[in-house]
Order: sequence, then structure tokens, then C-alpha cells
Amino acid sequence: MKNKKLREQVKSYIIVTLACVLYALSFDWFYAPNGFTVGGFTGISQIINFFAPILPVGTMVIVLNVPLFIVGLKKFGFAFLCKSIYTMTLSSILIDVVAAIHEFAPMDPLLACLYGGVTLGIASGLLFREETTTGGSELGAWIVRSHVERLSIGNICLGIDLTIILIYAAVFRSLNNALYGALALYITTKVLDLVVYGQNTAKVAYIISDKYEEIMQEMLRRDMGVTLLNGKGGYTGAERPLLFCAIRKKEAVSIKRYIKELDPDAFFIVCDASEVLGEGFGEYDPQGL
Repeated sequence: MKNKKLREQVKSYIIVTLACVLYALSFDWFYAPNGFTVGGFTGISQIINFFAPILPVGTMVIVLNVPLFIVGLKKFGFAFLCKSIYTMTLSSILIDVVAAIHEFAPMDPLLACLYGGVTLGIASGLLFREETTTGGSELGAWIVRSHVERLSIGNICLGIDLTIILIYAAVFRSLNNALYGALALYITTKVLDLVVYGQNTAKVAYIISDKYEEIMQEMLRRDMGVTLLNGKGGYTGAERPLLFCAIRKKEAVSIKRYIKELDPDAFFIVCDASEVLGEGFGEYDPQGL
């Protein structure tokens, strides 16, 4: 048991390390050369560095994060704090190291915000999945998320970082860069949510059919959980059974085809479900995202 737990910890830190490398590369390659900001304490550090270039951006991030990590210690405990300190320190140092090794040239702003948004979103999403952050807005998002569970991590980060981007635009007096930065931020939050929540996404189907028994048996044969609900037609007042089922995305097309071939008059609604918890899907973690 101890060896298994140790292997999981080693695997987690390897993923965190690779995500930190991607985070630093994304900032130094796509953001910094084009005058964009990633928001968070990195964005604040860019603003401070503009007025008083006493410390490199990465080092300034570490200094600014100290008070927030103290708050995080009380909220999430020592284990979370240690991992996040490692993440924040490594990503910040790597930003300065990469910048010192190679100075990337500016590129087309649209390409920069597209690729920067995607790579930063992947890096941030991987870090969140390993229950760690680079500090700044990400740690702030963790704290807010613990109180307001209906908000996704990506949307919370979007609100915090967008505010910092507006301040950044005012300081550097560059509306274009602010607009590109906001676009990159939007892409980042969508990719982040996809990485964090994507593994549990599915479809939810509501099916009304006279051949509900055959449809239900087919779903059970495919190892799908299905619930039979009692429905009543609003116009006719007739009792109509309603099938309710969570469907994995890869099975959605085939099950729709089966229903329409079996009963062309069937009425069904298929909706996106951002997260499905339970047997065959994800598991609820009270301390998770």
C-alpha cells in the first residue's frame, strides 16, 4: 500500500513538473514577447516590473504569493500547500530560466493568443487535476470554489484574470494587447475546464416512445444505467413512460440511430452534461474540483 501511494505521488510530481515547463514556455514564447499578460500574479508582476524592475517577473511572483499561501495553509492544509509551493516556485524559476536562455521573437498576435491560450490552459488544467496551483488567481479560484461550488474553476479564473488584464491595459496603454490578452484568457479557461472536467462529460437523454420497453432493454444490454419515470402528456393528459439515461459521448450516435430505427415516432431530447458522477462515470470527491 505504501509503495502504491509513493508511486502515485511520484507520478503526480512528474506531471506537475512537465506542466510547469509547459507553463513557463507558454509565457516566455507566446505572452511576454507580444506584450500580453496571463493575468494573475504573473500579470501583476509584469506591471510592477514595468515601473520598478527590481526583480525578474518569476521571482516577483514568488514574493507576491507568500500572503496567499498563508491563507491557503489554513484552508487546504499542509499537503496542498507543500505541493503548491513546489509548483509555484518551479514555474516561476522556469519562467526566468527560459527567458535567460533564449529570447523569443514576437509573432503574429493572433497566433500568439491562440497557441498561448491553448498551451497555458493545458498546463493549468493538468495542475488543477493534480490538486495544485501556481498561486495567484488559481489559488484564489480554489478558495472561491470551496465556498461557491456552482462556479467552475475556469470561470472563476476568468473573472479574476480579466480584471488584472484591464489594469494591465490601462498601465501599458495598449488596447490591442488587452483585447488579444482577453481572447487568450478566454481560450485558456475553456481549455482548462476541458482538461479538468472533460473526463466526466457525457450526454443526458430523455426518451418518450411507445416502444420504451425495447429501448430500455437495449440500453441495459449495452450496460447503460436507465431510469423509467412516470410522465403525463400536457395536451392529451395521457400517461406516458419517460426514459432517463446518462450516455457516454461515444455511444450517443449509435443509441440515437437505434431509437429512430426502432420507433420513427419516438420523441427524445439529448443534452450535454458537463459532469456525471456515479457508477460507470466519475466519483465525487468532497475535496476535489
